[in-house]
Amino acid sequence: MICIAAGTFHDRICFQFTVRIATFISLLFAAFLAGRKALAAGVRVPSEMRVEVLPQRAPDPKNNPTSPGKVALGRLLFFDPIVSPTKEVSCATCHHPRFGWGDGRATPIGVGGSGLGPERKFLAVNSLAPLTRNTPTLLNVGFNGLVAGALPNPEYAPMFWDARMHGLENQALAPLRSREEMRGDGCAEVDAVEQVVRRVQAIAEYRELFSKAFGQPLNEVVTAEHLTQAIAAFERSLVSEGTPFDRFLLGDKSALNTEQQRGLRVFQDAGCTQCHGGPMFTDYKLHFIGTLDDTADGRREFRTPTLRNLRDTGPYMHNGSQRTLRDVLIFYEALADAVAETLDGGDTAKQPPLDPLLKALNLNADDFAALEAFLDSLNDDRYDRTVPGRVPSGLPVAQ
Repeated sequence: MICIAAGTFHDRICFQFTVRIATFISLLFAAFLAGRKALAAGVRVPSEMRVEVLPQRAPDPKNNPTSPGKVALGRLLFFDPIVSPTKEVSCATCHHPRFGWGDGRATPIGVGGSGLGPERKFLAVNSLAPLTRNTPTLLNVGFNGLVAGALPNPEYAPMFWDARMHGLENQALAPLRSREEMRGDGCAEVDAVEQVVRRVQAIAEYRELFSKAFGQPLNEVVTAEHLTQAIAAFERSLVSEGTPFDRFLLGDKSALNTEQQRGLRVFQDAGCTQCHGGPMFTDYKLHFIGTLDDTADGRREFRTPTLRNLRDTGPYMHNGSQRTLRDVLIFYEALADAVAETLDGGDTAKQPPLDPLLKALNLNADDFAALEAFLDSLNDDRYDRTVPGRVPSGLPVAQ
């Protein structure tokens, strides 16, 4: 289905209709995708984890309907270092299309660094605390919160690995205020957003673009709210629907080869869909799976990541500790012993209790190749990789 008309009401109806059609078609495959061994073992796959086709476009919040003008403006702001007091980093420093709208690093380097992606390094001995979270991809981030059979509310979409913020508009403010990410020592945290607005407002081209996008006078339109709305509108446009697996769900049995179909069966049988199901292959819930963190007891729950477009978005896990998908599969296979130790009454002195859903996990190394083949079917290489040739500030653009 292709939505052509503009307007919040029409967009919402298009999204709802697309989801319902996709859900109906997906249900035709429900018996095939039910997770047979998990059910046989008495573990019920949640209804919201039913695998479904990804819709063609992400839903908009009521107060920020998408428009071409907002998306175009948001793209320029996203790539413009003017949003940082240092004028050396932009959102694209850590979320670049060359690396699947991530950065290809285990953990990112914001201000004080040089280069792009895995080659980025600190320029000198840095007084900034190192960032400890892997940069999540922005591909399909507009679908955050989407599970089977329910329409997400964009205003409550979970953001960051620990889901500490909700909604893309709110999330866009956090890096601007973060000393380690974009602020540096250029200003106080409480002044960061106001100063971004002042720098952008001082550029005539931006005032004109804001006025066209939001329909307000030049001298009033550049605000923190409009700035984050434009960036969020751009981020919602980064969709990678139309994967081989989506085509398979829509009835094209040739979209997956024999090995990928075997991997799909293994994926279901191994209990992966307890957490990695639904249209985005995530339940968006917080789980503790034994990965250490920088908290006092080393224990923190993290949000289940999507499995879409993994080919372009490694390294993996919240701290980027797993370089390849094979490393991730080995990690989960090794969890079997830890699960037996901590969930079945064993000693928890060395390992805090793990998520009970791990009891349903049943991985075998002999199936890793098939699983990797299936996960590859969740990639769509046709996503937007457009980088603007210039930005209104005239500052260098990360190419």
